[in-house]
Amino acid sequence: MALPLSILDLAHIGEGETARDSFTASVALAQRAEELGYKRIWYAEHHNMPSIASSATSVLIAHIAAHTRTIRLGAGGVMLPNHAPLTIAEQFGTLETLHPGRIDLGLGRAPGSDQQTMRALRRTPSSADAFPQDVLELQGYLSGESRIPGVDATPGKGTDVPLYILGSSLFGAQLAATLGLPYAFASHFAPAALEEAVALYRREFKPSAQLAEPYVMAALNVIAADTTEEAQEQFLAAKRLRVSRFLGRGRTFTPEEADLILASAAGQQILQMTKYSAVGDPGEVTKYVGQFAAHAQADELIVVFGAPGRKAWLRSAELLAQAHGL
Repeated sequence: MALPLSILDLAHIGEGETARDSFTASVALAQRAEELGYKRIWYAEHHNMPSIASSATSVLIAHIAAHTRTIRLGAGGVMLPNHAPLTIAEQFGTLETLHPGRIDLGLGRAPGSDQQTMRALRRTPSSADAFPQDVLELQGYLSGESRIPGVDATPGKGTDVPLYILGSSLFGAQLAATLGLPYAFASHFAPAALEEAVALYRREFKPSAQLAEPYVMAALNVIAADTTEEAQEQFLAAKRLRVSRFLGRGRTFTPEEADLILASAAGQQILQMTKYSAVGDPGEVTKYVGQFAAHAQADELIVVFGAPGRKAWLRSAELLAQAHGL
């Protein structure tokens, strides 16, 4: 069997689009991904980002689940320090009750926001310090073995929604190994520690009620097109968009301005984020995907389709699925 492929949908709001347009596109992608044989789609919690519409992650998952039948859906991830574990247990317990056997819960400890947004969310930088304890409390609610006497999640209790630890550092790898949970590495934008984190996770893994053997998911960017030249054009456009998103501070740049910035030190940091990117025609992309899976020692890949246009976005998903043999 081909290595399982899944999707991280960042619910981008494109130029001239609304959040509703983004949700419509996410439904279309999920329905096509289900037909093509992708294993799961995850949505990430971000706040105060005008180009990303997945801030109310559980609500978006519910919407997509209502418009699909079989594909697994989940958070990739919920930033747990932003929430009370009981609230997340109730939300995902509700989702699992409505859509049994289809819901995942990936957990991260990053703020998913800036300092001002962190303040608006009523959290402090120290909130992340309690992440391991919060994961255990959440796990207790979902398993029906609450760690808070007299408090149960309804819905949630006994649903056993599977948990995944997300990370881009050794901290998440160590926690996932200690708790015996699957580990998903965010190598699509933070590639530096991939090899070291995966090695640590596999070496230190302790079996748990959820998982007997280590399970690694690694993320990468994919732009597949009918020709190499078309894919490279889309990749350049995607990198230019990153310049505006990360450095624009409300302004956009001409292609010429963006290229000058990409050649600068700040631009090199943006390019480093795209280190793991499969770009090309179906054969080239499939070859890179196989090499990356071996490099990451991955049991499953979760891909981010980086093409700026919606048609190109869906075309990437189709070409990759067909070439990979889903």
